Amino acid sequence: MKKLFSCFLFTVVLGSTAFADEGMWLLMYLKKMNEADMKSKGMKITADDIYNVNSSSLKDAVVNFGGFCTGEIISKEGLILTNHHCGYDAIAEHSTVEHDYLTNGFWAYEKSQEIPCEGLYVKFMVRMEDVTAKINAAAEGTSDVSRDNAIKAKISELKKAAIEGTKYEAEIKPFFEGNEYYLFVYEVFNDIRLVGAPPSSIGKFGGDTDNWMWPRHTGDFSMFRVYANSENKPAAYAKENVPYKPKHALPLSIKGIKENDFAMILGYPGSTDRFLASYGVKTATDVEQPERVKIRQARLETMKVDMDKSDEIRIKYASEYAQISNYWKYFIGQTRGLKRLKVYERKQEEEKKFAEWVNTDDKRKEKYGNALNMVAEASAEIDKMAIPSAYFTEAVFTMENHTLYFNYFTLWKTLEQKGDKATVEAIAASITPKIDEFFKNHNKETDMKLYGELLTLYYNNMPKEYHPKELTEAHKANKGDLRLFAKKYYEKSVLVDPVKLKAFLAKPDYKTFQKDLGFNMLIGFFGIYQEKITPVVEPAEAKLKQGMKLYIDGLRKMNASKFYAPDANFTMRCTYGNVLDYSPGDAMIYDYVSTIEGIMQKEDPKNEEFIVPAKLKELYLKKDYGRYGVNGTLPVGFLSNTDITGGNSGSPVINGNGELIGTAFDGNWEAMSGDIAFEPQLQRTISVDIRYTLFIIEKFAGATNLIKEMTIVE
Repeated sequence: MKKLFSCFLFTVVLGSTAFADEGMWLLMYLKKMNEADMKSKGMKITADDIYNVNSSSLKDAVVNFGGFCTGEIISKEGLILTNHHCGYDAIAEHSTVEHDYLTNGFWAYEKSQEIPCEGLYVKFMVRMEDVTAKINAAAEGTSDVSRDNAIKAKISELKKAAIEGTKYEAEIKPFFEGNEYYLFVYEVFNDIRLVGAPPSSIGKFGGDTDNWMWPRHTGDFSMFRVYANSENKPAAYAKENVPYKPKHALPLSIKGIKENDFAMILGYPGSTDRFLASYGVKTATDVEQPERVKIRQARLETMKVDMDKSDEIRIKYASEYAQISNYWKYFIGQTRGLKRLKVYERKQEEEKKFAEWVNTDDKRKEKYGNALNMVAEASAEIDKMAIPSAYFTEAVFTMENHTLYFNYFTLWKTLEQKGDKATVEAIAASITPKIDEFFKNHNKETDMKLYGELLTLYYNNMPKEYHPKELTEAHKANKGDLRLFAKKYYEKSVLVDPVKLKAFLAKPDYKTFQKDLGFNMLIGFFGIYQEKITPVVEPAEAKLKQGMKLYIDGLRKMNASKFYAPDANFTMRCTYGNVLDYSPGDAMIYDYVSTIEGIMQKEDPKNEEFIVPAKLKELYLKKDYGRYGVNGTLPVGFLSNTDITGGNSGSPVINGNGELIGTAFDGNWEAMSGDIAFEPQLQRTISVDIRYTLFIIEKFAGATNLIKEMTIVE
């Protein structure tokens, strides 16, 4: 999924058909490329109502939430709706054993109760622009190295010019492996406050068991608010800040949905790899992902033991555990899906057709003849390091003490180079707040167990040539028991104890770093990475990028009548389709909607993933659904054949009238291969029905103050 549209391609493909189900489309091209198709699917509004730089439009109600999710503005007072799992870190951050917002939920019944979330921000997209021609002109006639430098210089120049005289931010991203470039201008707000979140028994109902599965019964939502200064402009947190007045707020429709209704999603999909060559698919399924699953499984099992023993530890690790778990299951599902759907074989067939197309024309052979050879050669080199790279990214660089040690590097280097006392003291002082933040969310005993477990896993699964000498020495000194080494290390090291560490930072010395085996082991790991992995991977990745750029350019020309959407790269996109059921297998049909009955059917008081809150059960037994119920039941979730991925979490699902009908939060298990190969018959977006969200806010939580803010269409 990696294709945008140059001026050349517009003239070639304007009359072709775009398919609603596959495609994360750029908003500035909807009018020319998609509007007619969208209207045929049931859209009543226009493309200008979705994206307009001269007046308010739907884009003004959609935010990049924290750089990892999407959110939508649902009131004229800056109220944000997103997923519970998107707000999870902020909810956990403010939870304590006494005020356990993860377990019990949180609701601000007046604005004074809303909780500031330090470090959280939202971005509104102001506009976007195709700058491909400008960048290509700057790089024309240059060699590979100077071309990269010329592109970087031009990008810097264009970004600066785009925001001159404003307080906006700008970014320029490559699309289609550098065949095109687009500029995005944003307004960024940093005063974001937590407003509401259901208990995890609603927001995470089903837990890991139901994750990526349908039918789903999860109330995966949370609420925040954007604050601004008195001029409605971004400002750092201040008590005197006021709720932001948005250019557009989404009305919420409780009229209900039916099969084949139009559904559109605006959001920030994170990453797809739809143009991945067959070589990459093979590596993912057979080599890399099984190792990632193994490492994540070890981390999860180790954390869970301690989390089950203590509410304090559970709260500290809740967010990290959820993040690890989410993609642990994702990797399992994607590997299964890629194999079941024979994506490797289909990619091979596509590459064969490309080669045949190239070889029928001398000019094509001259330009594209070496593209697939470059991809194959580069992939073979990258494959050699697939497992080591997986262990470094999933194990070495995620060890809890290592994430702490990354903060020490500047201090360590300055001491090593005998920097002046004032500089050393200033660096040490800057580290102290980071230490407080780290230990607030960590338990020494748990971190020690994780360290021992991951060191053991690395030692046992990586060839000796990738073992730093410090790891070998620790293994030998402890008679092959690296868990024992971890225990001894955590008992003695100054660098993993908050009290000793603060004393050290008050009077830092180089000798402490020199003597610390764990810190030096990390330095040894870096040495291995730089000596054995980087020299192989970096040139191979550069070659792969060059080959893929040619391959993608050629594919688009070979299939000139086909619309290609670009791969996701966390820029705002639109995907559209219809509310739709699906068949996951022989003799199986999954309905497009789930209801509160499914929650009660899944209830299991002995399983933390399927506990139903007493208040919810009471409302169910009374059938007290208010205006949100229909035909004696309450809708909870629904499906649409829209195209989303990570980053789309929290995205608004919008009907043909431009009204909010739900919040996207997941994909379905049978189509986990979707980031690499979209399967229109299988791929579905799972969303929370807005009626369930509003029911929880009003009837379960009693937060009628929030309901009054919204424009609800009945």
